[in-house]
Amino acid sequence: MSAKKTAIETPEQVVEHLRSLIAEAEKTLGSNLSEGSSEKLGVIRERLAEVKERVEEGYQVAREKITAGARQADTVIRAHPYESLAIALGVGVLLGAFLRRND
Repeated sequence: MSAKKTAIETPEQVVEHLRSLIAEAEKTLGSNLSEGSSEKLGVIRERLAEVKERVEEGYQVAREKITAGARQADTVIRAHPYESLAIALGVGVLLGAFLRRND
């Protein structure tokens, strides 16, 4: 049996990959110009810019939501430390039992 490796990327790495893909697409489009394709190239560049903007906006929104969620979790844990510990212990026991059963 071969173990499957999954690469976990940070959100910053995902955005950087998308930026590099967009830059590569722009470079490729720029090098393959013919006289009749300049209008199409303009439309494609506009769409690429829109996609890049949406990706960056989505990243910022997700980052803000994650930060707000982490702050909320911290507040709840600090307000109810024993209950939080009991819940974490219960989840750990259930997860351990589930993983052991699947082996």
